[in-house]
Amino acid sequence: MNSSLQQFRYETGESLNIAVYQIRANKVRSFLTALGVIIGIVAITMMGTAINGIDLGFEKSLSMIGYDVVYVQKGSWSTMGQWWRYRNRPDIETRYAAEINRIIEGNPGSELVVAVPQMSTIQASARYRDREILQIFAMGTSHDYPLTASGDLSAGRFFTAKESATGDAVCVIGDDIATGLFPDGRAVGKSVRLRNHNVRVVGVFKKQGKFLGLFSFDNQLIMPLGAFTKVYGKTPMVTIRVKIRDEKRVPEAKEELTGLMRRIRRLPPGKADDFGINEQQAFKSQLDPIKNGIAVAGIFITGMSLFVGAIGIMNITFVSVKERTREIGLRKALGARRRTILMQFLIESVMICLVGGVIGLATALSITVIIQNLLPDFPVSFSPMLVLASLVISVATGIISGLAPAISASRLDPAVSLRYE
Repeated sequence: MNSSLQQFRYETGESLNIAVYQIRANKVRSFLTALGVIIGIVAITMMGTAINGIDLGFEKSLSMIGYDVVYVQKGSWSTMGQWWRYRNRPDIETRYAAEINRIIEGNPGSELVVAVPQMSTIQASARYRDREILQIFAMGTSHDYPLTASGDLSAGRFFTAKESATGDAVCVIGDDIATGLFPDGRAVGKSVRLRNHNVRVVGVFKKQGKFLGLFSFDNQLIMPLGAFTKVYGKTPMVTIRVKIRDEKRVPEAKEELTGLMRRIRRLPPGKADDFGINEQQAFKSQLDPIKNGIAVAGIFITGMSLFVGAIGIMNITFVSVKERTREIGLRKALGARRRTILMQFLIESVMICLVGGVIGLATALSITVIIQNLLPDFPVSFSPMLVLASLVISVATGIISGLAPAISASRLDPAVSLRYE
């Protein structure tokens, strides 16, 4: 038993040495042979990097809108782009928040915690002296807004319950607005001009980034609802943000909220809902087809590359067997077994694929680093699982492509091989 194991180790070590020698002796041919594997590994690694990046960016974006918050709106996030389906629905009104809160207070077992009204516009601009920022997202809400939103303050405070109730002209601004209007970093206490109204800045949010790479949370200005309507009037963009008690019980919370909204809207039994209750799961359901599309395209490109690479390795290995027929015959005449010859060529093809895999990984990692430096907002993430998967695929490609030539070499007759010219 020990003798067999020792012989196996010796044969494996000898095959590795021969493989390294052959690769070093034929560097250009080995590189060209491994080129298909390199392209395949780069393709599969970049595909995995893109999908990982999308996942991370998506989770980061979802954390901004909150896992424990649902949104009552006129339309539904699950059918984005089909706004006409909801155009005849009655508008959502900010007063619904107070009615929901009154019902929640009377039901200690409620799945809901608090409802917060939100009225907004994207057609706002803010000015301070000669500096102006256009296309900001202005929002009117209540002092309970922080209960339903993420984001810490870098300076100042959020507006108080009293300021919210009296509609004081105060606001909290995002980092981009603060940086653009107040380069000296001292925004709190100063007043920005919104249309014909002066609004005092009482707080500044820390930088938060973009939601799904589209909407920037750093470009928003939040003020009491009363102050918002004085500046912009009543806009149709109304949302009721509702914080739920347990993020694992979102379906139950949505069911309860649906009942409350039907009661508030006075909808009779059998009549369809004329409102939407949205949560982050709607975004997930829209993201999955995109990820699946990337995966299918990546697998197709990877499969084609690896198939071409495997054919190339198989062809070169057959050529190598022909070139080294006398060597094989000599080794067999000196006592080498079929298994030894088979292992020799199999290890050689696997090593070529592994070298190609390592070069492919290094190339993909370099591309990832370049993308991260040039496009910081582009979601890419290189993971150890991609390295492991790439190496496994490389080994499998080497075994599949080298098996037939290795078997052919192991079956050569030593007498015939020694006479081969």
